[in-house]
Amino acid sequence: MQYMNLGKSGLKVSRICLGMMTYGSSQWRDWVLDEEDSRPFIRRALELGVNFFDTADMYSMGVSEEVTGRALKDFARRDEVVIATKVYHPMGDKPNQGGLSRKHIHHSIDDSLRRLGTDYVDLYQIHRWDAETPIEETLEALHDVVKAGKALYIGASSMYAWQLAKALYTADLHGWTRFVSMQNHYNLVYREEEREMIPLCIDQGLGVIPWSPLARGFLAGNRTRDKSGETTRSKSDRFAHSMYYQDTDFETLDRVMELAKGRGVSPAQIALAWMLHKPGITSPIIGASKMYQLEEAVAALDIQLSAEDMAYLEAPYQPHPILGH
Repeated sequence: MQYMNLGKSGLKVSRICLGMMTYGSSQWRDWVLDEEDSRPFIRRALELGVNFFDTADMYSMGVSEEVTGRALKDFARRDEVVIATKVYHPMGDKPNQGGLSRKHIHHSIDDSLRRLGTDYVDLYQIHRWDAETPIEETLEALHDVVKAGKALYIGASSMYAWQLAKALYTADLHGWTRFVSMQNHYNLVYREEEREMIPLCIDQGLGVIPWSPLARGFLAGNRTRDKSGETTRSKSDRFAHSMYYQDTDFETLDRVMELAKGRGVSPAQIALAWMLHKPGITSPIIGASKMYQLEEAVAALDIQLSAEDMAYLEAPYQPHPILGH
C-alpha cells in the first residue's frame, strides 16, 4: 500500500479509500450488503493496508456508520484508521433534519459519533453545498466541531469551484478551520472537474478523493449500450443510466478494455491506474461488493501507464453536463 498526506494536512491516508455506501442495510438499496456480509470486506481492506474509510450519515440511514464503527473497533486500533463521514442530506422529514445549518451540524456530528462508536471522526465533510444556509454559518459551526475535538479535519464534496473558493476565502478571512479535501465526481468518462475544481484544489493544497472513480461500474465493463448489466446495481441504478451512456463514453470503455486485455488486468484496474496517474489525486474512493473488486483496486497501484497510454484513453472524451452536484 502507498500513503499520501491529505492535501497540506499532516494526515496520511492510503491511496485507495474504501467507500462504505455498499455496507449497511439491503432495505435501503437492494445492492447494499448487510452487516454480516460487509465485515469480511473491512477486515480484508485493513489486511491490504487500507487505512481510509469513507461513510456518510445518510448511507442506509445511519446503518452504514454503525456497521463501519463496529467492524473497525473489532479489527483495528482507533489510531490506525482514518474515518470520514458526511453531513447534509435529510435524516428525517422534519425541517431541521437536513442541510448545513448550525443546528443540523450540531445534532448530526453527535449522532454520527454515537453510531460510529467513537469520540471523534478524522474527516467531517459537507456532503453537498447548502444554498439555503450562509456559508459563514456552516463554516463557523464546523470550526466549533473541530475545536470541540469531535472532528480533526473538515472537507467538502461535489460543488462548483466558485463555491469552494468562496468557502476557503471565508474561512481564511475569519480564521476558521479550512477544508483539507474535496470529494468530487471524477472518472475517465466524467472529466469536467479538470477544468476548474482540480486545478483549484492543487493551487490551494486540498487533497482530492474522487467518488465513483469507476463510474458506478461503467468502467469495470458491467454496463452495456442497451442499459442493462450483470450486477444487481447495474440493473437498478437509474442514476448511472442518466450519466454514462454517451457514445463517446463507450468508445472510452472500449479503449479501457483493449488496454486491459493487452496488460492481462481488468478494465477497472486500468481505469483506476489512469486516475492514480492524474495530478492532484490523493485517494479514489472505491466500492466493493465482491472481494476481487477490492483486491484488484489495491493491485492497480502497481500498474504503470505511459504518457501514450494516458492520451489514448483520454482521446474520445467529449464534454458532459455537470453531474453529481
